[in-house]
This record gives sequence, structure tokens and C-alpha cells, in this order.
Amino acid sequence: MAGHSHWKQIKIKKKAEDQKRGEMFSKLLKAVAAFSVNEPNPQFNPRLRAAILQAQKYHVPQEKIERAIKRTEADHKNLEDLILEAYGPGGVAILISAISNNRFRTINEIKHLLKENGAKWAESGSVRWCFEFNQNQTEWQPKFFQPLNEEEKKRLQDLIEILENHPDVFKVFTNASID
Repeated sequence: MAGHSHWKQIKIKKKAEDQKRGEMFSKLLKAVAAFSVNEPNPQFNPRLRAAILQAQKYHVPQEKIERAIKRTEADHKNLEDLILEAYGPGGVAILISAISNNRFRTINEIKHLLKENGAKWAESGSVRWCFEFNQNQTEWQPKFFQPLNEEEKKRLQDLIEILENHPDVFKVFTNASID
């Protein structure tokens, strides 16, 4: 009865959970590092403050957050904050916030994911007009909403999940109606 031990099952489950949490921590700490490049003080940098709050929401230890900010000066100068644009199912506008140390690799990977999932790459500025920064300058908010049918909503949700699982993608914003 190898592999049927109760403790073995707990070990397998914990390993999978720890791996997912580790990936999330890496993504959040990469965002903290990228947003702290220009101004490492969160009191004067609203994007950094929002990234720190997001990391704390997922229980990232404060020590790791502080270490990511300090390490920025030496290690993460080459990290770049990218805003990528696309059109999804039903003509929905999509903004993809990504943080990468190699913009060309990230752009090509995102283009490939979009093409595989029935979305279209958009040139810079062709989608951004549908959005505006919220008052805190931390997230993109749609100016208007695009209605979708159930099939398009499902395809859009699948696309968003695939994009957010990409290691360089920080957040995906759409103007799809939530109704």
C-alpha cells in the first residue's frame, strides 16, 4: 500500500500549496521591487504603496518586502514596468500590467498567449484610451463597460487566468461588464 499513507497525502498537498504560494510571493515581490526603482519610500510612491498592501494581503512577510526594496538599488534596476494592450473576446479592451527584465521576451510570450486564446495584440495607445488611472494612481479603471454574452465571458475569464499565471504579468484589467 505504498503512497496511501495519510501523512504522505498531506505532504503532497502541502508541497503543491507551498509551490503556489511561492510563485505568488515571487510575483508580488517582483512588483514591489519594480515599483520602488524610482522612489523607494512608499509614502511618496502610490504604486509602491499599493504593491506593498497587495503583498501584505497575501501574507508576504514584512522582512521580505523590505529586502526587496533594499535590493532594488543593486539588482533590479533592469526591471521594467510594461503596460501591454490587447482586444479580447467580444472586442473587450484589455490592459496587461507586466514587470520584466526582458521586455522583448515578455511581449513575444504575451502575444503568443493572446493569439492562442483568440485575442488580438493592440498597438500602444489603441486600448489605453478606454481606461484611466484611479484617484490613488494605483490601478486602471474602465471609462465605460463592454457587454458580453455568456460564451464570451467564459472565454475572457479563461484568457485572464492564463495571462495572470504568466510569471511576468502582474495584473490584467478589462472593460468587460460584470453583470
